[in-house]
Amino acid sequence: MKRSSIFRLVAVIGLPLLLFACKETHELPHVPSGVQAYSLLGDTLRTPQISPDVYDEYNANLLQAIMEYRVDPEEPEVIIWLGRRTAYLGEYREAVRIFTEGIFKHPEDPRMYRHRGHRYLTLRMFDMAIRDFENAELLMRNIPDQIEPDGLPNPEGIPTSTLKSNVWYHKGLAHYVKGDFELAAEQYEKALALDLTEDMRIATTYWYYMALKRLGRDLDAGTLLTDISPEIELIENDVYLDLLLVFKGVFDANRLMESSVDALQNATLGYGIGNWHYMNGREERAFEIWQEIYDGGNWPAFGFIAAEAELARR
Repeated sequence: MKRSSIFRLVAVIGLPLLLFACKETHELPHVPSGVQAYSLLGDTLRTPQISPDVYDEYNANLLQAIMEYRVDPEEPEVIIWLGRRTAYLGEYREAVRIFTEGIFKHPEDPRMYRHRGHRYLTLRMFDMAIRDFENAELLMRNIPDQIEPDGLPNPEGIPTSTLKSNVWYHKGLAHYVKGDFELAAEQYEKALALDLTEDMRIATTYWYYMALKRLGRDLDAGTLLTDISPEIELIENDVYLDLLLVFKGVFDANRLMESSVDALQNATLGYGIGNWHYMNGREERAFEIWQEIYDGGNWPAFGFIAAEAELARR
């Protein structure tokens, strides 16, 4: 079934969903068909094409989520997975509407705000993302942390993050791309106080380090690298570890850039290497790399968003 057919199916099945969400759809600016958002530089961000290698799997997962929604449209888990599966196919605006329905039906569930905030972040609506993360933080303050299942499982099938760590991680990123590095650092500090997996600790440490460097807190940033070593075993965040090792002076930045072939990792890796140049006074080289990331077009990636924000601030 083609993408357009699937989302006509969502429209039919999800009619109550759209009615629930209508009072907040004004928060999504009007865009032409096939467009998800506009970049911070004013360029059109079209619905990304999903790799043929994974499209059938993502498509089947979405159809399953739609069927489960038809059976029980009130169940929070069903709404969350419908929204997540929709986003994995690049339909971020539709995912926002789905999570808005979830908020309407389950206003005390922090997960609805956490996931909608994530997709506002993808759509460059940073203030709305921060507002949602603040609501999630308020709602989760008196509940224990909980493992968050991965929608795109790693090869080991082991979840690497939790609800609270994801709220603070993504909230920190929203502040970071806005250039509010002090507020970003506060979020990462809170996340690192949790009982994190090594993967989540390394990813959080990466962004925290860069926020501290931008604040001129070089001593604090350096302290973060004390126990960073190539011996750390990770499931999926090797790129963040490699970048921390570049910052520490253990890995060669140029060799690391040459060794990566994956598009998402290139955006992640490229932004970090660009930041390494920037932090060491080579600003022109940093902006050259960030421009290359932007020209690459992988706009949903966090590394792309961060590079785009650097270009926009310049």
